[in-house]
Amino acid sequence: MSIDWAEIRTKLPMEKNPEEFQRRKKMFSQFDPNGNGFLSLAEVDKGIRDILAIDALFDCKPAIMRAFQAAKQCAKSKSKYGDDYIEFREFRFFLVKLRQYFEIWQMFAAVDSSSDRRVSLDEFKEALPKLEAWGCTVEDADAEFKKIDTSGGGMVLFDEFAAWAIMKGLDLEDDDD
Repeated sequence: MSIDWAEIRTKLPMEKNPEEFQRRKKMFSQFDPNGNGFLSLAEVDKGIRDILAIDALFDCKPAIMRAFQAAKQCAKSKSKYGDDYIEFREFRFFLVKLRQYFEIWQMFAAVDSSSDRRVSLDEFKEALPKLEAWGCTVEDADAEFKKIDTSGGGMVLFDEFAAWAIMKGLDLEDDDD
């Protein structure tokens, strides 16, 4: 699947400037249909589908979930409900993380040649040239795989891959950043 990174950049108001701030305020209101100032995962999912209207992003539930979890935990809420939801002050962080985790999902999917949402050691070894192109040279594939597989299950799941990719600073060569 070819990703239109320019479209994603245009539709996600992530920058710290007055124009993007106003776009975020409007977008947050559109994502928050009941106007309570909190976004649930379901509201975020619906907003991505209906407001952003980027099918590839909407179809990437693991990236949405990771970004949602990261955003709702980025600051302690003053409300008794806030720690379970995204508030406006966390919304920019959510958009930044959504973009980041979506990019990491594209890498994960490229490594997961069996498309089973798990990366085996063999798939990891086959992907070493891709990993190098994304900025990570792996000297000992077996040892690195064991480091990534924090659950010890013998397969690397998206959450584990994402944590490792962030730590290593992986960057797709064909995206817009």
